[in-house]
Amino acid sequence: MNLLRTKTIEQSISDTEEPGHRLKRELSAFDLVVFGIGVVIGTGIFVLTGQVAKDRAGPAVALSFVLAAVVCGLAALCYAEFASTVPVAGSAYTFSYATLGEFPAWIIGWDLILEFALAAAVVSVGWSGYAVSLLGDAGITVPDAIAGPPGEAGGVVNVPAMVLVAAVSALLVLGVKISSRFNAVIVTVKVFVVLLVIVAGLFFVKGSNYSPFIPPSESTPAVEGGAAPLIQVLFGITPVSFGWLGVFAAIAIVFFAYIGFDIVATAAEEARRPQRDLPIGLIGSLVVTALLYAAVSLVVVGMSNYKDLSDAAPLADAFKAVGHPGFATVISVGAVAGLTSVVMILLLGQSRVFFAMSRDGLLPPWMAAVHPRFGTPYRTTILMGLIVAVLAGFIPLAKLAELVNIGTLFAFLVVSAGVAILRRTRPELPRAFRTPLVPLVPVLSVLACLFVMLNLPVETWLRFLVWMALGAVLYFAYGHRNSRLRREVPAVTR
Repeated sequence: MNLLRTKTIEQSISDTEEPGHRLKRELSAFDLVVFGIGVVIGTGIFVLTGQVAKDRAGPAVALSFVLAAVVCGLAALCYAEFASTVPVAGSAYTFSYATLGEFPAWIIGWDLILEFALAAAVVSVGWSGYAVSLLGDAGITVPDAIAGPPGEAGGVVNVPAMVLVAAVSALLVLGVKISSRFNAVIVTVKVFVVLLVIVAGLFFVKGSNYSPFIPPSESTPAVEGGAAPLIQVLFGITPVSFGWLGVFAAIAIVFFAYIGFDIVATAAEEARRPQRDLPIGLIGSLVVTALLYAAVSLVVVGMSNYKDLSDAAPLADAFKAVGHPGFATVISVGAVAGLTSVVMILLLGQSRVFFAMSRDGLLPPWMAAVHPRFGTPYRTTILMGLIVAVLAGFIPLAKLAELVNIGTLFAFLVVSAGVAILRRTRPELPRAFRTPLVPLVPVLSVLACLFVMLNLPVETWLRFLVWMALGAVLYFAYGHRNSRLRREVPAVTR
């Protein structure tokens, strides 16, 4: 049983040209940058800013956003080299298959399926909240029973969230170019709203709200028991919020804000010039969004004392607090538009990972069919849409959201290590983009990802380990025996 057999890069690239498995190459560098911005600007700006400032970091939440962007930036440099060298759908899964072997690749793919599914479901629920609020402002009341999952404020099923997932899934089936045009319109709307918040909010900033910038550490119920960061438990530190430990713990939470920029890499087979366009899409979208996040968080904590920020809609409520509810309505419209594109692109990334794993035989091969007219992996898109719709409609997801962060960080860690490995095992490969200072940058990326992972709660680690164990069982029950690589080249070794 060879669990570490690798799939050559040449073989991965040749698979993209197979009849019935060929995706249409219709995305430009601009499309990829907009995809990245579209998926990143969302929950982080419209929701997390207030929650993290109030409970973890105070005004220093802006610093947490910047440090999280640095961690992502190190990973982005590694992703850019891989994506330009192996322009194949699947992102970290495909990269791992070429460097670490089949079983590690399966684990990463299984991890990405969880990451994108939960992220799309969580964001869909957030979108539902904003949409119901806007409808209420327009005089349309949505009954509580169909506005939330069971057990939350009288909810039975979150119908708006399910409708959103169904709609964007249908759009993704119709073609990646149509999806990219729709995304471009949505991104224009939400970037306008973000810039409006920054410019208009500057007129209401009070210097006193920035003092103290890093509030003194304090013990709170929010970080007790299983909610305590793992690193504080391991080193016997009394779990606290605020102070520098609070800033570091906040990085692990606001990291959710950057989830998805790596989805640009999952669209590798649909890029016109992947060697050039993918690095631009990955790094360009991250730079733009990091600047916007830092600016917005500084403005919001300057407009209102961090202790008074709203958990549900901090940007809108900050403008209401200074007597400008009109801005709040505009922000809510931007949130609805912004979260729509986030859900769409998360589903795009998830369907491409599932497609790549099915094409390799690790999941049922019939799922890898490409629509003869639209050139999209329609079966995986529909299946994943159904799963996410059920999650968003029927399951309370608040406690599971941090699983998305640990899953993403784990993928970043593996990709970063893979760059150094591939430099050693295949130095002759043509690389359109080369990660600078190898192995220093990959090592720093691995250490940074591990540090942020250790700042996640203990209960998140336990849930993650259970999911990984379930994935291992599924691999040995199905994936290993049905692996296409095992059937075609049984003697391949690392």
